[in-house]
Formats: sequence, C-alpha cells, structure tokens
Amino acid sequence: MPGIRFILFTLVTTIVIVLAFTVFQPAAAQDSITLTLAGYAVPREAYGDIIPLFQAYWREQTGQTVNILESYQASGAQSRAVAGGFEADIVALSIEPDITRLVDAELVSADWKDDNAYQGFAAQSLVVLAVRPENPRGIADWADLAQEGLEVITPDPATSGGAQWNILGAAGAAQRGFIPGYEGGDGVTAFLTALVGNIAVLDRDGRESFLTFERGIGDVAITYENEVYAGLLAGREYSIVYPTSTILIENPIAVVDTYVDLHGTREVAEAFVQFVWSADAQRAFANHGFRPVNPTVRAEVGLVDAESEATEEAPSTVELNPEITFPTVQDQFTIAEFGGWGEARAIYFGEQGLFTQIISQSQGG
Repeated sequence: MPGIRFILFTLVTTIVIVLAFTVFQPAAAQDSITLTLAGYAVPREAYGDIIPLFQAYWREQTGQTVNILESYQASGAQSRAVAGGFEADIVALSIEPDITRLVDAELVSADWKDDNAYQGFAAQSLVVLAVRPENPRGIADWADLAQEGLEVITPDPATSGGAQWNILGAAGAAQRGFIPGYEGGDGVTAFLTALVGNIAVLDRDGRESFLTFERGIGDVAITYENEVYAGLLAGREYSIVYPTSTILIENPIAVVDTYVDLHGTREVAEAFVQFVWSADAQRAFANHGFRPVNPTVRAEVGLVDAESEATEEAPSTVELNPEITFPTVQDQFTIAEFGGWGEARAIYFGEQGLFTQIISQSQGG
C-alpha cells in the first residue's frame, strides 16, 4: 500500500507546516489588533486626533489594523479602575501618583520613566485662571481669588488629579512669595482658607469642572491652559489670565505591562506610547492647547529652553494652529517645589493634609 502511505505522509506533513506557520507567525501578521486606552478626561479630543495618526502609521509600517478602545474619566478614578481589574493596555493620566499606584499594584513596570527622553510625560500645561468676558471682577492674579463674594470653580482634589495641580499652583505661588499678603508658610494656609471659602462647586474632574464654568456658574475657574484653549476654539467667550507664578503640569503615559502581556499587545502598545512623542502627535497636542515635550515642536511653538534642542524629524503631516500661543510666565515651578508628589500629597491632600483639613472645616467637619 505504498500509495496510501505516501498520501498519508503528505497530508500529515501539510498539517504540520500549516500549524507551525499559524503558531509561530509574528503578531504583526494578524489582520487586526485591539488596544484599550484609559485616559483622564481632559485630553480626550487630543487623543481623538492622535489615534487616527497612529493607526495610519501602524498600517503603513506593518499592514495591520489597530482598533483602539477609549475610556475617559477623572485621573484618580481611572487609576483605581485599572488597579481594580480594568484591563487597559495604556494609561494616560493627569498626575504621576496615579501611575505609581499601578506600579505598586505590580501592573506597570517600575522603570516606566526610564526608557524614553521625556520621563514618561506625554504633554505639559500650566495652571491658569479663566474669567468672564471683559473680566468684570478685575482678576489679575492669585490674590484676587481671595476677594469677598467671588465664586471660584475648581474640581475636587479627592477625585481629580487636575484639581491637585490647581491647588498646588496656588500654594506654590504663595510659598514662593508671589501672592502679596499671603507669603510664606502661614500665608499658604491663609490663602487656601480664603480660596476654599470662595469655591462654589467641586466637580469630580477637570473637564466637568470647566463645563460648570462654561454653563455660567462662577466668576473664575482655576483650570489648565489647554482647557481654556479648547473652549475658545469651540467659540466660547471668556479670557485667560496667567498668574505671575504658577506650576508646570506634566501628564504621564505608560504601558500597563501585566495587561499587554496578557493580551499579546506589547509591541503595538509600546509603539503607540513612542508615537505620542513623535512630532506630529505633539503638534496635535499643541493644537489642543497642550505644551509639547518634543524638542522640535517646542521650538516650533517658541518654547525653546536650555535643556531641549530641536532635532531633525520626518516631514510634518500636521499643521500647527497659529491661534494658539504659549507665553512664558514670570515664575514657573514644578512639583519639585514640594519635594515631589509623595510629599505634596501627604502635606496637602492626605487625611491630615492642609487642604483636606481646610475643606473639612469649611463644611463643618
């Protein structure tokens, strides 16, 4: 029966070859792959522009279609959701401690900041003040937020990373002596107490808080430079006030190592994070009012400093919006002013933190 044996041999050989090809083909040979991006609320529109750019880039590089599922909510809530089992492949959050929570949960590698030139930060912004058209309350700087009868809008630091940036912007300005009448340590407490007395609404996240202001509630909103630009570009009517002293906001992004390994998406997830730092993605951020971190784009928008020099990049496919500018402020500081996030959160937002206690006292706690 040599003929039958030959047929059986051929059939078995063919099956083995097909199985081997199926098992050992690279991930990029799959027709499509799906990522889940868990972000904080404010940059939703920016990622709405960046994602199609990445999808086109990845298709050109690999022939593979990337489907990206997006989830947005307050940074702290998003971080807790991922720590609790929401299997996001990438997290783009408001503050570094929300990534640290995922490192502590052994979901994100402890070296997430070390494999890039940007310390893991996707974009930057500044804490600024948004006021009504023609600035009827004459708000020019932080000190004006303590005036009697003023209604201030800012989100809740208990849920919003952006709110913590806001409060630290005010506290740092006082600590550094840039709020007349409220300088130094006692001045910080006095100013935050006066500020809390004027807060009209504490929404759960930065986007919801600024929407409250846009609905006509409040005289001034403590918010982020990019959020004001988003409203202005949408035709809203208000003005932006840059405080003399304010904090530089730095928003982190990271691959969630445990989940990308579980999903088999590490290669494309890491490529997405790297793409976020590309010139075109950074131009997309700039067009939504975020300050870019890429040196080439920083130079293009006038943010050249001693630590960043423009580099050669591929030709741009994204044009910068000339209506968006990024002025310098007299005194710009970072989270290092407070000894880093660990100390800042303990001092201001922990159970016995200064801001926590002031809020509690204002509510009769």
